[in-house]
Amino acid sequence: MTHTAFSRRLFLASGATALLAACSGGAPKAGASTPSEYTDDEWRALSQEDWKSRLAPAAFAVLRKHDTERAFTSPLNDEKRPGVFHCAGCDLALFSSDTKFDSGTGWPSFWDFIPGTLGTSIDRKLFIARTEYHCARCLGHQGHVFEDGPAPTGLRYCNNGVALTFRPA
Repeated sequence: MTHTAFSRRLFLASGATALLAACSGGAPKAGASTPSEYTDDEWRALSQEDWKSRLAPAAFAVLRKHDTERAFTSPLNDEKRPGVFHCAGCDLALFSSDTKFDSGTGWPSFWDFIPGTLGTSIDRKLFIARTEYHCARCLGHQGHVFEDGPAPTGLRYCNNGVALTFRPA
């Protein structure tokens, strides 16, 4: 998949509206997008202190501070039962277990997401531009998406396990 096709897919899949500043506390991020149906959602009104009281420290660091958990530390990396993976911040269903695969990277990985549940922004923290994705409802950081996944999408949504909860079918 070309970079242009990849960008177009992310743009279309995420709804193409501005990612709000609730995630970072500043202006909207350049190149950001998120589905508009959650723009006025109550989850976006929570303060950092509210989030800190609701989340475990590791989940807070990932979801609200854009941290990354250590590879191979999440039990969800080995989760193989049928079910749905939800945002650990607001409980929005993000991924079906049908799209999960073992990427060998040490983080839960998916080749597709539930439509309308993710927004994207550009992350330049590692000297290269990467596509970061967030929960569309609470704007919690989930992980990064790469173009090295399996068919049919060729994408790998590399997720932090502490940013997810799992509900078996």
